[in-house]
Amino acid sequence: MHSAARPADQAMPLVARKSSGIRGRARVPGDKSVSHRSMLIGLLTVGRTEIEGLLEGEDVIATSHACAALGGTIQRQAPGNWIVYGVGISSLLEPLRPLDFGNAGTGARLAMGVIAGHPIIATFDGDESLRRRPMRRVLDPLARMGAVIVDEKEGGRLPVRMKGARDPIPIVFESPVPSAQVKSAVLLCGLSAPGETTVIEKEATRDHTERMLAYFGADIKTEPYGVHGRKIRLKGRPELQPKKILVPADPSSAAFPLVAALIVPGSDLILESVLANPLRYGLVDTLRKMGGNIEEISRIDSAGEPVVDLRIRHSQLKGIDVPPERAPSMIDEYPVLAVAASFAEGETRMRGLKELRVKESDRLAAVAAGLKANGVEHEIDGDDLIVRGRGRVRGGGTVVTHMDHRIAMSFLIMGLASEKEVAVDDASFVATSFPGFAELMRGLGAEIR
Repeated sequence: MHSAARPADQAMPLVARKSSGIRGRARVPGDKSVSHRSMLIGLLTVGRTEIEGLLEGEDVIATSHACAALGGTIQRQAPGNWIVYGVGISSLLEPLRPLDFGNAGTGARLAMGVIAGHPIIATFDGDESLRRRPMRRVLDPLARMGAVIVDEKEGGRLPVRMKGARDPIPIVFESPVPSAQVKSAVLLCGLSAPGETTVIEKEATRDHTERMLAYFGADIKTEPYGVHGRKIRLKGRPELQPKKILVPADPSSAAFPLVAALIVPGSDLILESVLANPLRYGLVDTLRKMGGNIEEISRIDSAGEPVVDLRIRHSQLKGIDVPPERAPSMIDEYPVLAVAASFAEGETRMRGLKELRVKESDRLAAVAAGLKANGVEHEIDGDDLIVRGRGRVRGGGTVVTHMDHRIAMSFLIMGLASEKEVAVDDASFVATSFPGFAELMRGLGAEIR
């Protein structure tokens, strides 16, 4: 069922003001990408998959409801601890009603891949924001694999009604855009196909699907392709083995307290169990190049993923040039990087941000508007964002979030170090990715009300 936009009288405005230091230890919620995939891949095993540390945000809960509608048994044991009893590849049930993914673009696109490989009909829907997001880039390769798009809104937008393939066709797919979601949808459909499905990407994107499929026993191989790309080969119809998954802390969520600790004087923060996948670590690499004092104090391996504890201290940042090839490893972190750049000395140029225009909002435009409202000199040059930092930010503005959780959190972080308070018009959508954000930040010393 479609989720209506939240009425204005249910909006949750918040204000952040100058704080005296971000200190202590914290573990941010579980990684959203790993949480979605643990549910969906658990559904495709036969047996009991245990998940610890699952992100219990609205996006992942929507995916859990979809898995239940497709025949899985989903049980919440305790906060963050869930069990998925899967039905196995090629054994999904046809859902009785539309699958409502709320704001979860990842959940919707990955589930399209799963369902495209099964001879069932399903309708995908979501909230007003998700209904605006393009799905054609996922639907086109799935149609090549045998899925039939029965009905869709203009441009392949939701609601979409799909009939999955009885015998999916393994294909060689060269992704026209760097997108982990498109790649993952093709691979998840390829699980049901006889033979080998190949995905070629010119720019390597986050590889959680490949790592988790290998962890569950799939025959999947990755090799370099070109200068920055990868070629992934998957043999279809494996028997996936149920496993236990420990979901690490989400680096995209960790980005907010991390940047806060860098820009607020007097800060000394430890963030625990952060996912350090090289294809998700672009923000840490970038902030270190800007002069950020970010120290790795431990590192372990969990379910094929590297996990670290980080210590972050207040730092004097300097502007740098951020190359376009880094974008896939930090695409969700550019709004908060723009905030960090506002407090840096000198010009930071973030190149190749085209993908930001088709996120929960046009994030490039929303970031620019937020910077303008708070007196930060900036410019959009094609797909580049240029921020001219002066080491301090005036603040005093109210930021329109456009129902986008990352815009809301980024500008609340700005308010913690700016001269005047920064307000956001609505932070109610923060729960989609970071439930308890304001409470966690307050516990570390942030002035957010």
